[in-house]
Amino acid sequence: MAQPNKAATKSIALNREARHEYFIIEALETGIELKGTEVKSLRKGAVNLKDSWIDIEDGQLLVKGMHISPYEQGNIFNQEPTRPRRLLAHKSEIRRLHQQCKLQGYTMVPLSLYFKQGRVKVELGLCKGKKLYDKRADAASRDAKRSIDRALKSNGRYY
Repeated sequence: MAQPNKAATKSIALNREARHEYFIIEALETGIELKGTEVKSLRKGAVNLKDSWIDIEDGQLLVKGMHISPYEQGNIFNQEPTRPRRLLAHKSEIRRLHQQCKLQGYTMVPLSLYFKQGRVKVELGLCKGKKLYDKRADAASRDAKRSIDRALKSNGRYY
């Protein structure tokens, strides 16, 4: 998965539920079109990605359901908190993502929101939904790894 360069980025929000609910096939970095005081709200961390998804309409990527709280000092310049926001990507990337969603039944969700060199970026994930047994298997493997690490740490030796 593509991880942003930690030295030049500042994380705003993560969508932890997306990693629990979906297998992430591919990750892609895009820009986002913001208006008014939304960037100031993002600098305060007033955003919720939990119930958001990405849709393609008229050849444009749109984030829907992302909640950016209004900026307190923004008065008339504030925007609607859950309005659809356009993502900035190349036309060829949008076409490819649209084909993958149509043909293979994938969905797109925002994985994280971060500042990169002063600009707000969205890491979007092309995802496939997990079944209940997949979630259980992930939890079991995570618990097994945790118990192995705990046992090795208590012995004081690493093999």
